Amino acid sequence: MASRRSAGILLWRRGSGGVEVLVAHMGGPAWARKTVGSWSVPKGEYLDDEDPFAAALREFAEELGQPVPATEFLALGSVRQKSGKVVTVWAAEGDLDPDTCVSNTYEAEWPPRSGRIQTFPEIDRVAWMTPEDAKAVVIPAQAELFDRLVAALAAPRDPS
Repeated sequence: MASRRSAGILLWRRGSGGVEVLVAHMGGPAWARKTVGSWSVPKGEYLDDEDPFAAALREFAEELGQPVPATEFLALGSVRQKSGKVVTVWAAEGDLDPDTCVSNTYEAEWPPRSGRIQTFPEIDRVAWMTPEDAKAVVIPAQAELFDRLVAALAAPRDPS
C-alpha cells in the first residue's frame, strides 16, 4: 500500500515580536476540545499524478477559503507523521486576517454509530503564533518544520 502524502503552505510574517506563523486547528467533533496535537500547517492529501506544490496551493485555498497571499516560496522539505503520512511543506511570507478564513467542509457520522450524518469544517479556526508556540500545539512531527523555517530566515542571504 502506498503511503499517504500531504502538501501544505506555512505562511509566515514579521510581527512586532518577531516571526509569526499561521496554523490551523483541525475541525470536527473529535478535535473540538483538544489543543495539543490538534493544530497543523494548512495542508491536504494529493494523488500520485498531482504535483505536490500545486496540491499545497490548492489545499491552502480550500482550507482557508482564499489563495496564498504570496508569490515567493521556500521549500522546507518533508516530515513523516506518526501515522506514516509524509507531509511536504513550502513556506511563504504573507499576511491574512484569520477572521476572514472560511474552511471547506466534510461529512461524518456523529455521534458515532448514530446513523446521523453531520457536516463539519475541515479547519475550525486559524491563528498567528510564534514558531515556539506553534511547535507546542501542532502535530508533533510538524514541529521540525518551524525549526527549519527559523533556521532558513536566520541564514545569510545570497546578495546575487
